[in-house]
Amino acid sequence: MLMSTGAEAAEKAIKIAKQATKRDAVICYTGAFHGRTLMAMTLTSKIDYKLNCGPFAPEVYRLPLPNTYRYSNGLTEDEYVQQELKRLHESGKNLVNPKNVAAIIIELVQGEGGFTVAPQAYIEGLRDFCDEHGIMLIFDEVQSGFARTGSWGAMDHYNVIPDLSTWAKSMGSGMPIATVIGKAEVMDAAAPGTIGGTYIGNPVACAASLATIQYIKDVKLNERGVEVGNILRTRFEAMQTKFPQIGDVRGLGAMMAIEFVKNGDPRQPDGDLCSKVVKGCAEQGLIIISAGTYKNNIRVLSPLTISNDLLNKGLDIIEEEIRKATLS
Repeated sequence: MLMSTGAEAAEKAIKIAKQATKRDAVICYTGAFHGRTLMAMTLTSKIDYKLNCGPFAPEVYRLPLPNTYRYSNGLTEDEYVQQELKRLHESGKNLVNPKNVAAIIIELVQGEGGFTVAPQAYIEGLRDFCDEHGIMLIFDEVQSGFARTGSWGAMDHYNVIPDLSTWAKSMGSGMPIATVIGKAEVMDAAAPGTIGGTYIGNPVACAASLATIQYIKDVKLNERGVEVGNILRTRFEAMQTKFPQIGDVRGLGAMMAIEFVKNGDPRQPDGDLCSKVVKGCAEQGLIIISAGTYKNNIRVLSPLTISNDLLNKGLDIIEEEIRKATLS
């Protein structure tokens, strides 16, 4: 189903899931960003985006997204994931009855959350949980779709099929277009007149999207996403060896981020250092933005058409500004 924005796609996906299941509740995650309309804003985690915007949609419940770097407390990733899957199953006893849950919505790579990547084993366990209880699993691919992770969607890296997925942003190269894709029996559950919209399927936006998809194929942007991601990861990991303030390097494909912390402690985010780096880069003509709950992450989501020379020039500026900020 075509529509205009990622937030609208999130709203429609939830409505479709509720009609398909005849249930009311939705589960989402900490660190999530799904948009700024009513349901999407309710699903969004960060409080700063929601100040004075309530009341919010009812029957929305939140679980912590597994963040191995910050919250594993010395456990291996496998041990930590098993702990979080246990929490997921316990939520059916202490959070919300799973028989009343219509959908669980998740970003496989969180955007505003700082490019935290959901562990493979957790997503597999989440699919099993949804199957067990008849819950619709929704992947939000609005930021991660269309070559950003080196594939058409982040889900390609997981080999897990959702019941519904949402797409936008790069889908139209700046034109307002989004979509919900889902299994036929789920999509067909929506009653006539319940999920329409004035500008859905706008022909100009559709033409832009078709041209975008063809361009991604023609110039092999999925492969380029892998190349850009490898450059970013290599450079960021090299910076991490120089600057102990970089606690984590993470991402998937060309969605890469670094996280600043104090005293090497994942639970001591350093938003002030991150802010200095962002401002310093701006003074050098490089525009970057912070991300994460504490604004202590720098996430890089450069154009995939960027040249290696220009990409490395930007990374040189970031490295220099980190050096200056850590010495000041």
